[in-house]
Amino acid sequence: MAYKERLNKRGFEETRPIEAKVGIIKRADGSAYFRIGNTIAYAAVYGPRNLFPRFLQDPQRGILRCNYNMMPFSGSGERVRPGGSRRSKEISLVTGKALLPVLNLEEYPNTVVDVFIELPQTEAGSRCAGICAASMALADAGLIMKDLVAAVSVGRVDDKLVVDLDYSEESYEGIVADIPIAMIPNSNKITLLQMDGMIPKEDVKKVLEMAKKACKKIYEVQKSALKDKYKVEQDV
Repeated sequence: MAYKERLNKRGFEETRPIEAKVGIIKRADGSAYFRIGNTIAYAAVYGPRNLFPRFLQDPQRGILRCNYNMMPFSGSGERVRPGGSRRSKEISLVTGKALLPVLNLEEYPNTVVDVFIELPQTEAGSRCAGICAASMALADAGLIMKDLVAAVSVGRVDDKLVVDLDYSEESYEGIVADIPIAMIPNSNKITLLQMDGMIPKEDVKKVLEMAKKACKKIYEVQKSALKDKYKVEQDV
């Protein structure tokens, strides 16, 4: 049977409900909360601070380190095994690569910027939510940035092209392709593009356009969260 409508009645190009806040972890230099549907990500930034041991320092630029972690009972499927895993290491790596293009780390030689991403609850799209939260947390920390990074998953469920797959769609028994994409909204440059599954070549351009529109929407939510924080601080 063809996939005629989404199981939660969303439009095929519609994201799940989105919520974002910044400055939520007091002892961090920058922090953020990002929720899309039932997937929740917290990000905390510490730094720039001196990197030790000294032989790891780069006199030309600072170093970005990202740590992605899903809590044991966060998943919609099986229990997540606590501690590091190959998947968490891979997502930590691609998160850092997705964020680096907007950071001007040449301003912070011999230092490190640590980003910790924790997901207490997930229902698909966790790496994209983590990237969105981390981008806001870096901005909240006051680092020099060219722009924010927004991320969303797009893909295919049977013969339909969709935005922001949820768990029911990722685990759908028919044909499924999940494509996490991170973009710099003002320039439309892609900083992350991965794919799990197969999709016809002619549909790739279509889903990229769908991702661009969704990232613009997420970008506005990210900017509003940052503006709201500083508006509140000015009013106090």
